[in-house]
Amino acid sequence: MGRARIVGIICLLLAATPALAQQPLAAGRIKVASGEVLVVRAGTTSPAAVGQDLFESDHVRTGADGQVGITLKDDTRLSAGPMSDVQLDSFVYAPADGRLGLVIKFLQGMAVYVSGRIAQLSPDAVRLETPAAIVGVRGTTVAVQVGAE
Repeated sequence: MGRARIVGIICLLLAATPALAQQPLAAGRIKVASGEVLVVRAGTTSPAAVGQDLFESDHVRTGADGQVGITLKDDTRLSAGPMSDVQLDSFVYAPADGRLGLVIKFLQGMAVYVSGRIAQLSPDAVRLETPAAIVGVRGTTVAVQVGAE
């Protein structure tokens, strides 16, 4: 292989590296799903699958027969029942850098939240929101029910 070709390949790899580095990291994944469970990401709706990664700003919606269990990277657990809409508004879990934060919006339905490491390390960094209230978390289990508008 000629020197010019090697230099060209190296330049191509260096140019591609920033694009790869900017890929968002998954905040968590779907552990269990039954019935109708959908993930809405960037305006696109698709059926949820066990093992599917979830990212910041993803909505998880369940139908009349849907139930879903989600585990985030910090071991936060979230379960939602039928006719629910939950949004993972923001998720930052970089304890080595001192960056921690979690905001979950409960838009409709019934859900249970079990706090993970973010709440243990920095309770003020966790916020649970509903259309009518914002709840701070101090390391606990919370059940939320939001009625349809």
